[in-house]
Amino acid sequence: MKVVVIGAGYVGLVTAACLAESGNRVVGVDQDKARISLLQAGGIPIWEPGLEDMVQRNLQANRLSFTTHMDSAMVGADVVFLAVGTPPSEDGSADLQHVLSAARQMGRCLQPFTVVVNKSTVPVGTAGQVQAVIESELQVRGVEPGGFAVVSNPEFLKEGAAVEDFMRPDRIVIGVPPGEAGAAARQIMTRLYAPFNRHHERTVWMDVASAELTKYAANAMLATRISFMNEMALLADAVGADVDHVRRGIGADPRIGHGFLYAGTGYGGSCFPKDTRALVHTAAQHGLQMAVVEAADAVNVRQRKVLLDGVTRWFGADLTGKRFGIWGLAFKPNTNDMREAPSRTILVNLLRRGATLVACDPVAGREARDALESDLAAACTDSAEPLKGLMGRFLLVKQPMDCVAGADALLVLTEWKCFHNPDFDAMTARMRQRIILDGRNLYDPEVLQAAGFVYQGVGRRNELARMGPVGCSLAESERLADSARAVMPA
Repeated sequence: MKVVVIGAGYVGLVTAACLAESGNRVVGVDQDKARISLLQAGGIPIWEPGLEDMVQRNLQANRLSFTTHMDSAMVGADVVFLAVGTPPSEDGSADLQHVLSAARQMGRCLQPFTVVVNKSTVPVGTAGQVQAVIESELQVRGVEPGGFAVVSNPEFLKEGAAVEDFMRPDRIVIGVPPGEAGAAARQIMTRLYAPFNRHHERTVWMDVASAELTKYAANAMLATRISFMNEMALLADAVGADVDHVRRGIGADPRIGHGFLYAGTGYGGSCFPKDTRALVHTAAQHGLQMAVVEAADAVNVRQRKVLLDGVTRWFGADLTGKRFGIWGLAFKPNTNDMREAPSRTILVNLLRRGATLVACDPVAGREARDALESDLAAACTDSAEPLKGLMGRFLLVKQPMDCVAGADALLVLTEWKCFHNPDFDAMTARMRQRIILDGRNLYDPEVLQAAGFVYQGVGRRNELARMGPVGCSLAESERLADSARAVMPA
């Protein structure tokens, strides 16, 4: 089959490469000339395990190609995927301008019969808008309507495991419209996804509106589980419990399961923050309130300050002259994605308080620097220190141990494998103060405390969490810090 994928970003590129890998002729279309040139040369604009090799392999086999010209790409297409961005608007709604613009261009060169697939994450009703835009363009061309069908096929790809998720999906959700066009679209989509259903049927067929809503519902549910455990972590600290024990206890219940029950610094990335807010906005348009989803988002915003609270409890509000090691910057491991990364909030706050930061991330260093510079420029319009000075106190290094040299504390913000089993003896010798604030609960508090470290995880019977209330005054914070240092192991 000939497949066209409009949009060569994260979702579009993974979709194009994986469908080419399964034997289709795939053309990726994007307006970004630099991106297309990079892809034509076998490079990729994102970091995703296994993706670059797959792109190169299918380019060499002539199953995959890239272009900026939609009209030539559309010739003979059986299926066209819309995989363009839907960034959040100021009111939280999904911005559909790129989706509708692509649909308009598509309508100018669409040939019957073509299945148009919404792969982008879009609110309920978007398929109808796409259909209306295409029909208006066909009318301008004098082409009879009915030569296409718009279906919804939301993606459920995890960044860092997207290729594996696409090639071995747990489900394939497809919403088709009623009538003859929908029946024809179902036949074509069945054929397209046949290689992924060979061992057992993974496709879940439904109407278009249900498919559009399924994507948002899935992300809202996962975000809610994360926020629930983060609330439990705060309570665990207050009552002297260990949230990791709680996680294991409730996760053993098959009705609950273990997935997405890890407390931490909050969720980020391109999906959960954006999609939860878009779902709330969609509900509001229909006179409904998504109270649980709203609460999950509010908890997530608050959670990004948990490690900052630990820092100020120990060192006070003024961090001038303090040096902090930072392990991990991307919002999750196995990606260089900095969108909505919790680290961004933490870095900006530490720098504005006068700290020097020495950070290490296996792949997201450049992206983190760009994001931080943008965040500081927006946040520090009234700052006495110029942007250049603030950025001068943010240092990137390649080796994790280089972060801890002379550090007053280490903050763990992303759970990359290379941070899981560090040499704590070597860290003891290199750190100025043996303090670890573990935003991903990688380490055993008892082991670290026995080794002479002051340790704060998230809901792990934390020493720093018991030092005083959040938001205490600078003087009180310094008094507590002096008191804690007096009992710190030598």
